[in-house]
Order: sequence, then structure tokens, then C-alpha cells
Amino acid sequence: MPFFSIDSPQNPQFKSWSGLLESRGIRKQGQFLLAGLKTVPEALTRWPQHFTRILIRHPEWIADWPLPEHIQPVVLAGPLFRELDVSGTDYPILVGTLPHIAQADLSAGPKGLELVCALGDPANLGALLRSAAAFGASKVILLEEAAHPFHPKCLRAASNAVFTLDIVRGGRWAALDQAAGPLLALDAGGDDLATFPWPEDARLILGEEGQGVPPQVPAQRLTIGNTGNVESLNATVAASIALFTYYAGGQ
Repeated sequence: MPFFSIDSPQNPQFKSWSGLLESRGIRKQGQFLLAGLKTVPEALTRWPQHFTRILIRHPEWIADWPLPEHIQPVVLAGPLFRELDVSGTDYPILVGTLPHIAQADLSAGPKGLELVCALGDPANLGALLRSAAAFGASKVILLEEAAHPFHPKCLRAASNAVFTLDIVRGGRWAALDQAAGPLLALDAGGDDLATFPWPEDARLILGEEGQGVPPQVPAQRLTIGNTGNVESLNATVAASIALFTYYAGGQ
């Protein structure tokens, strides 16, 4: 397969890719960057249709890779590649086309356990998506406050979970006023999660770190018992525990 090279930071194609390091650029261009020693080969094998380019520093990096014909290799000068390789992998980076993210119909009842999420930190959101995939969440509904699921930091933490989950948009917090339930939320003053009888279908709401779920959201509160040696659990950790208890209870 023929290669083409980019050496100048003023190259329009490179400038567009550098914009993909931020959520605004991802939304504007409809593309994303995927990096990682494990995630890149897995994505090429399982979901090659999402990708159009593979960015490298040396052709030798992919000399024995069975690349699909539609994925174009691009050799970047060292400084340009390092600018895009924000995680320091020194490994090929994939350029993907952003899939359509539909709007959720919150008035329809949930099917299985659906996560409603407002995590604004992309790394925390990625870790949550990884747990959601591991424990069988049926859907992830991202509120407007949430980070972009295809932000590079989110993709790195999610370990390709974005390609296996049903991810939709959910609007602002006020949209939950008309949402069908059961609606559940993790809170320090709620019912004990350890003894909670999970319904088969429900929506579990997760607020931003430190702020939690606004008190006006009409949801039953659940709490995770602990020693009390810490003020609170990380939001992603707490959500992962809740996902596991739902998953284990259904086995």
C-alpha cells in the first residue's frame, strides 16, 4: 500500500488531526484519534470499518500488518507524531470516523440497566464505560455535562468499550424530570446498596465528581456501606460497585 508523508505543522491535514485532541474539534470534524498498544490492533481486527487512516513515524512499524485496503498509512515527522501521541505510546495511531450518537428517548421505559451519566472528566468517563461494558449495562445515556466519549483520554481509559456499548445523548438534568423509571442514584444518605432488590429494568444516575446528583432529580437514593475512613468514593468506583451488584444479582 502506498504511503504519503507530512513534515510541516502547517499542513492542513495535520492541523485538522491536532484539533482532535479536544472535544470541540472532534464534534466539528466528526473524527477521532485512537492510540494504544492493545487497543489499536484490537480495533483494526474487530471494527476496521470505523477507521480511515493510520498515523506512523516509520513504515517499518506496520510492514507486516494486514491493513484493510481502505485504511491509508500516513508517515508523520517525529515532532508532529509526538504532538498527536499525547499518551506517549510511540505506536501507530488510528484516525476514525465518529459514529452517529442518537438522542435518548427518556420517556420510554428502560430495558436492562441503563446508566445516565454526567461525568465531565474524560478519563473518569472512560473508566466508567469500561465497567459498563464489563458488567453488561444495556445503554449509556450521556447528559450535556458529560465529557465526549471519543476524547483521546476517554478512549484510552475505556479500552475500546465505546465500540461495544449503546451510547446515546440525554440532554440536561431537567430532562430527567420526565424520564420513565425506576430512577436510581448513588448518594451518601440513601438505602443500603448491599440489600437493595434490583429491578430487572432501571436507570442508574451518576453525577459529576464532588457534586453528585442534584437533589431535585426524582430518583431513589442508594448508598454504599464502607468503613467511614474516607469521605466518599470516587464516582467511577462507586458506579462500578453498583454495576457489579446488579450484574451479580442477575446471575
